[in-house]
Order: sequence, then structure tokens, then C-alpha cells
Amino acid sequence: MARRAIREFDAKRILSNNWHDYFGESFIYDFRSVKIAPKTDFGKMEKSCGWLKEMPLVVKPDMLFGKRGVLGLVLYKKEKSGDVSWEDVKEWIAEKRSKSIEIKGHSGHLTHFIVEPFVPHEEEYFIAITMGYDADTIYISSHGGIDIEDNWDLVSEIFIPATAISDEAEKIIYENMPRDMKNRAKFGDFTTRLYRFFRDLHFTYLEINPLAMSGSAVFPLDCVAKIDDTAQFLVGKKWGDVEFPVGFGRELTDEEIKIKKMDENSGASLKLTILNPDGDVWTMVAGGGASVVYADTIADFGYSQEIANYGEYSGNPTRSETAEYASTILDLMTREKSKRHKSKILIIGGAIANFTDISKTFDGIIDAIQNYSDKLKSVNTKIFVRRGGPNYKEGLAKLKAAVESLGIPIQVFGSEHPMTSTIKTALSQFED
Repeated sequence: MARRAIREFDAKRILSNNWHDYFGESFIYDFRSVKIAPKTDFGKMEKSCGWLKEMPLVVKPDMLFGKRGVLGLVLYKKEKSGDVSWEDVKEWIAEKRSKSIEIKGHSGHLTHFIVEPFVPHEEEYFIAITMGYDADTIYISSHGGIDIEDNWDLVSEIFIPATAISDEAEKIIYENMPRDMKNRAKFGDFTTRLYRFFRDLHFTYLEINPLAMSGSAVFPLDCVAKIDDTAQFLVGKKWGDVEFPVGFGRELTDEEIKIKKMDENSGASLKLTILNPDGDVWTMVAGGGASVVYADTIADFGYSQEIANYGEYSGNPTRSETAEYASTILDLMTREKSKRHKSKILIIGGAIANFTDISKTFDGIIDAIQNYSDKLKSVNTKIFVRRGGPNYKEGLAKLKAAVESLGIPIQVFGSEHPMTSTIKTALSQFED
């Protein structure tokens, strides 16, 4: 699984497109949102969305960063004229696009925006759902808004076991709805429906803050969402044409673009993010969940600054796909020698696969290592492998023999060896 952040516009669009299936006529969501991208034709947009010239508007960046109101990046009222018009929106966007800004240490230009009708409201609710390994957690409060973090003591948590079926989840939600919550019954109904939507469409995180309600009308004023992109084949039609943008201030490298295109044309899941090209710890991890464990463990041992990449290969990729994926990583890690250590570390890992043929994917990794053997030795690479699953013993033995024959140090471990212990062994090389 790979948790991928999506734009606010896409989150609301997916919610709107599937509204009838999950909310029926109990709640009304009059979806009116437009996405403004660098090549958006304003003339065509105002013709297709006549409401833009008829209603007071609100505009804000839609680029995967929060605190937009605190940063002064939300326009909903003007000092003199009050309501924001479509002409005001276009002028504001042009101004914001023209200047480079810095957010959390990253500099860049604002390129994407979301425009919606301005909704006057008095009460603001907060609801967020996050997926966990053993249980999902629902956070709710009738005191939503930009100050939610300062009022976290007013937020209630509801835990839904991962094994709970729909009726069980609904019962748990109703039983744990805060007794003093305003509109308790209606909000409980909305929460149960939103949770079914969250589960069925493979969201991993969904936050609406603030959420306004007026009778049966619902207004998700601000939305943050992540989805499991490996569920594309299951619910891709319900998602529609969803975009997975990179974070603000960052452009995809040629290698990331290459792997992204491979992923789009494959039935497997192939992901790559370059975090620090000068890092000395490179990973080739099978599975989105395992990739999180490996990255977190490396950081926990004090080597977060050495993590060079993040990603995963899973879903039983072919030998050629695995070889191409591995070659991309090996090419990156062998461009320069380490500036801080005697060796560079390559960790080939994963949990215990259900259906991926370990031996077959290791054939692809062996192909890549053989092609890059001289470069791997030139940067004094040490390889550590931990894997379990179908044909893993055969795969480990084959990989170990092939790498040793090339004169490259390698240690291999099966599923009986904890992933964290393998990482500890690998990182101990920096102490030599």
C-alpha cells in the first residue's frame, strides 16, 4: 500500500461523484468547485461554470500544504468591497503566481488553486478519519476551524476495529458520539455514512475542517485527503481522473518520472521518491507498509539524514520491471562515493509476501546488480537483504551466491529475522 496525498479539489470531486451511493437524500452536497492550473483557460471556465460570475467566492492554493489561512493565502473578503468576485479571484491568482514564496523551508511558486462559493456560517464542525493497522480512528468535534489544534481537548476519538463490518462500525460510532455534541443525531448519521465512503473508496486519511451544516445541506469548506493508490484497479472508476502531485516547492526528478510512468503502465506498484541523493542508506523495499517500517526504523536509529530514497515495489512485478526499478536506484547510489563513511549501504527488504514470487523478483535484482557491479564496488557498497514469502529461501540463496561471485559483501536474512534487526545490522557498518 502507498498512501498518496491528493488535491482538495479531487477529494471533494470524489466525494460529490459518489454522494448518492453513500448519503442518498439524507444530506445534500451542492458541489461547486473548480481547479485552476497553469494552463487553465479562464474564459472557457467561466462559460462552463456560470456560478463563478454570480456568487461571492473564496480562493486558496491547492498544493498539499495546510495553514493556508494562517499564511494569508485564502481570499474570501476584501477590505473595501467585501465579497470576492471572479475578477478579484483572477487578479489575486495572477499576483500570487508571480511571486516565489517559502513554506516550511521550501521555496517555490503557487501553481494550483481551488475556487468555490463563499458560504457564510456560524458553527464549524471537525471530522477526520485515519486508517490504522488494527483499527481506524475517527476524530470529531463541534468546535472546528483553524484553531482545532489549540482546542484538541474538545476532540473526541472513536476507534473502529479493522475487522468490524459495516453494521458493527455504525453501532460503535453512535454509541461513542459525544453526548454534549450539537446536532448529535444528525452528525452521527453523517459520520457513519462518511466512514463507509472512507472504507469503500480506500482512503487512508480524510479530514474535513471546517464542516458547516444548514438543515440537510452539508458544506465541506476545507478538505485534506490521502488514498491507497494500489487500490486503483478496485475503485479507480469511482475515483475518476485523480492526480498525485508532489509536495510544494519540489519538482519530480527524471528518475522519479521514469518510475511513475512505469507504475502507470504496470499491474504492479512501483514507487520512488528521492529524499537525499547524497545519502548513504539506499533501500529497495517490497510493500508500502514495509517501506514505512524501514524508513521509520532507520530514522529511529539516528540516521534519518542518511536516508537517500523512499518507495516500494510490490504486486508481483515482472523480472524486467524489477530489474529496471533496481537499476534506477543503483544508478543513483553509485554516482559518487560517500563523503562521510567508508561504505554505502543498500537494504533490500520487505515483510512476508502473500503472492509475490520472491525468487522471480530477485532474478530482476540480480540482473541489475550484475550490470552495476563495478560501480557498486567503486563506492564500496554493502548489501543487506531480509525477505519472506513464496520461494524466498530459493531467492535468498540465489541472490547471495550471485552477489558474492561479484565480490560484493552481502548478508541475507529470512522471515525469521526481524526487519528492525536487519536494519540495525546494516547501520552498524557505519561504526566500523
